[in-house]
Amino acid sequence: MNQPLAYVHPGAKIAKNVVIEPFTTIHNNVTIGEGTWIGSNVTIMEGARIGKNCSIFPGAVISAMPQDLKYQGEDTTVVIGDNTTIRECATINKGTSDRMKTVIGNNCLIMAYCHVAHDCFVGDGCIFSNNSTLAGHVTIGQNVVLAGMVAVHQFVSIGNHAFVTGGSLVRKDVPPYVKAAREPLSYVGINSIGLRRRGFEADKIREIQNIYRLLYQQNYNNSQAASIIEAEMEATPERDEILQFIRDSQRGIMKGYFSSN
Repeated sequence: MNQPLAYVHPGAKIAKNVVIEPFTTIHNNVTIGEGTWIGSNVTIMEGARIGKNCSIFPGAVISAMPQDLKYQGEDTTVVIGDNTTIRECATINKGTSDRMKTVIGNNCLIMAYCHVAHDCFVGDGCIFSNNSTLAGHVTIGQNVVLAGMVAVHQFVSIGNHAFVTGGSLVRKDVPPYVKAAREPLSYVGINSIGLRRRGFEADKIREIQNIYRLLYQQNYNNSQAASIIEAEMEATPERDEILQFIRDSQRGIMKGYFSSN
């Protein structure tokens, strides 16, 4: 840690075995867990809480003030879990008075030039490919993949195990377990490849497919489909998670895809 070409504020709390490369700046009121590597030219500002065994690559800026005119200097934070990698020039802003913190879970990969705005909550195991951007107050579940250059509107929620294809504009909530693509963003199937990689059995994948066929392919509105799913399909954690997501959605969930041809 004794890197003479880096600046570490005396008020920062740096654990053992942390490596800080040259020309990095670490401000006051920062905590960094054991085994974390901080590359050159990283800026970690007040309110950062970084877990164990993380890697933060050159040019990243963690816990900068929110780009929100309503922010009045509240004492807020960024919380980054263990074993998470932040690649080059990614930016993660701290919270406002709404949620008081921005959270990135454990075992995430935030690739180069991604931006995570204030008051976002990101679950464990997420992958954001290059240039993906979250506006403020976004909620992302676990094991979500955003391909390159995805832009997520403020207050949107994306459910567990969802996959959003590159270049997508996410204006509505994306339910769990699905693939989302096209413009406007639409349901194009379930994320079967991702589910298999994470150990979902074939029967469970078929169950999820059947739920989404009722929701997106039977010409029911969301309320009708939810009632039919609840009445006719066996209660399972996945079924109940999907129903709860639909009912909790504040922005409305994305539509099914209909070809214009």
